[in-house]
Amino acid sequence: MTLRTAFAVLLASAAATPVAAEPVVITAARLVDVLAGKEIVNAQVVIDGDRIMSVGQQGDAVPAGARRIDLGNRTMLPGLIDMHVHLSSDPTISGYRTYEFTDNFWTVVGVANAKKTLEAGFTTVRNVGSANFDDVALKQGIEHGYVPGPRIVPATYALGVTGGHCDTTELPPSVSVPSPQIANSPQEFRAAVRKMRKYGAEVIKVCMTGGVLSKTDSVGGQQLTYDEIRAVVEEAHMLGMRVAVHAHGAEGINTALRAGVDTIEHASLADATSFQLAKEHGAWFSMDVYDDDYILAEGTSNGVFAESLAKEKAIGLKQRQTFRAAHLAGVKMVFGTDGGVYPNGDNGKQFATMVTWGMTPIEAIQAATRNAAEALGRAGDVGAIAAGRYADIIAVDGDPLADVHVLEHVRFVMKGGKVEKAAQ
Repeated sequence: MTLRTAFAVLLASAAATPVAAEPVVITAARLVDVLAGKEIVNAQVVIDGDRIMSVGQQGDAVPAGARRIDLGNRTMLPGLIDMHVHLSSDPTISGYRTYEFTDNFWTVVGVANAKKTLEAGFTTVRNVGSANFDDVALKQGIEHGYVPGPRIVPATYALGVTGGHCDTTELPPSVSVPSPQIANSPQEFRAAVRKMRKYGAEVIKVCMTGGVLSKTDSVGGQQLTYDEIRAVVEEAHMLGMRVAVHAHGAEGINTALRAGVDTIEHASLADATSFQLAKEHGAWFSMDVYDDDYILAEGTSNGVFAESLAKEKAIGLKQRQTFRAAHLAGVKMVFGTDGGVYPNGDNGKQFATMVTWGMTPIEAIQAATRNAAEALGRAGDVGAIAAGRYADIIAVDGDPLADVHVLEHVRFVMKGGKVEKAAQ
């Protein structure tokens, strides 16, 4: 080996060896311990690389030479988790307006929305439906450092039946639209699950009933049979994935719960049987109780179909009443906003709605942290400021347990030990 070759090998070896990050110590007036359901005053968190080393109080021992970040009178919380977003959607471009743009336009929309969502304090999201595998592209771009954004658990396409909520129903028969998400038998749904997994899905999303923003179907009408949704559940669980089900009507909700799904999205017309089945099967409700305000206020100007606005007027209040009843019944709840139906980045506005309709501030925060991490199967990594978990930490002015509205204005964001939004 020549001297030049040896030097080149040495340089390559040095470049491949990661430089150890210096420990970081973060201090703040308060820290919300979502596992214990209480606050720690004069809190201190020690971070080593992308993980939390210890959680305690100011004055506890820290590593020599650690870099310090003092957040002053602010409150630290775990990075928030939104279990129901569509990052590659823009609610101001609704209805037939969406056909004015090329397919890849929506990936660009997703890049912008990923940054907004992260800066709003949401360091992990579950993207439950996007065309063209946009959510997988976003995940790859974020993980390789090309663009900023939260950790993404992608569903890729949301699966559904011909003419259902996940199908394209607003065009005439002469216009053909690629539909890799459509299936019409248990075997076809099994094949669809395998295809979505092949191309990057980490959770399977299914449209079990009609919906609000689809033009032609009944909002609560069931669209899959028991055998079809059971096939999805069996296939997904065999492949190590969980199943999220879009369902508004009680019949569809209850059929999905009996089939063993993991989360019910929306759950607008769930009944007492739904609550009992959810508790028996350990399923979670993810209820987007904020965006009714946005849809009814801005839908017409955004181009939302008149049929969709009529459905939202019929179902919005009922969903909030169901949210209250489900919470009182002891159903497990996670935080899911349907970001993309309202502007991504405004996710934090839902906390106040959840409190208005029955939760305490700590319960609403736990829905977006501890509960969501458990429902994702990732409680060892995210969802709490605890030793061994990712250093996903946010900070807000004041005390969110006294005024949950402060979560609408996140002042500091760290994801995996990297400051993504510095405190001002």
